[in-house]
Amino acid sequence: MMWATNNMQEYKILKMNDFSNHQISRVRMLEQLCKDFDGSSLRVGIESLKENGGDKAFLCQMGNQLIGYLSWYTSDEIEANINAMVHPDYRRQGVFRSLMNKAAAEMQIQGIKTCRIRIPSNSKPGIDCVKHLGANFNTSEFTMHLVQFRSDMLHHSGLVLRLEEAQDFDFMVKCSSQAFGDSESWTRNYFKHTREPERVTYLAVDRLTPVGMVRVNHVHTDTAVIHDFCVHPLYQGRGYGREILARVVNILLAKQYTQIRLGVVTQNKRALNLYRSIGFEISAESHYYVSAIHHFND
Repeated sequence: MMWATNNMQEYKILKMNDFSNHQISRVRMLEQLCKDFDGSSLRVGIESLKENGGDKAFLCQMGNQLIGYLSWYTSDEIEANINAMVHPDYRRQGVFRSLMNKAAAEMQIQGIKTCRIRIPSNSKPGIDCVKHLGANFNTSEFTMHLVQFRSDMLHHSGLVLRLEEAQDFDFMVKCSSQAFGDSESWTRNYFKHTREPERVTYLAVDRLTPVGMVRVNHVHTDTAVIHDFCVHPLYQGRGYGREILARVVNILLAKQYTQIRLGVVTQNKRALNLYRSIGFEISAESHYYVSAIHHFND
């Protein structure tokens, strides 16, 4: 626990260990308050808060009132991805910095070097805050939700989408690293650290030849996030991408998922057009800012 003073009052920073419905609802209420006050598309990943295997989180409390929140996770043990928010009445008073200091100490123990902070593009207070703390802009990403599925996009009769098998790992590494431009060693490490019961990988196979892959994170009973979607460079430009995406959406709809979303870098117009052709529409834009963890040492 960490204590800090705020205009002669004390607030405390606590590790979130209680994942009851009551505690989750407190976080959700703060998220809604911040969204309404800022007129932003804030989303702090509440669906990833759970006792086992979920995001790590810290709470800032003033008495019994929740005034700040920060959660983080890492996919590669090198960089931490961060979501955070501060009650409008307690901003510019060191709350986010205190949360960050506490989280950074935990991250350093795990060997994490950098952090990547997600801020809604329409949250001026959030952007001003991270800039003030010295974080640097890295990239922008659209969140897209399925609005109306275009089932007429299913064409390739020879294409099969099947669950990942042990012998597929090398293809997954090569396909992903070549499609996204990451090293094979980083990609191998990333896949090893993102193996979870709720995360499913599908291989796209055309007449026994693997051509691409897509992963789905089942974050809630009604919510699925499509990610790590790629076609091996050897097979790009043949319509496989649209077919793979349409098929995985078809699978999710058959399983009664009502919230299906994915993310795309704002500059990737080709992918943006592909997702729109299936029935996805932009619902939010996020800016990502990066900083070295040691920048937040007390």
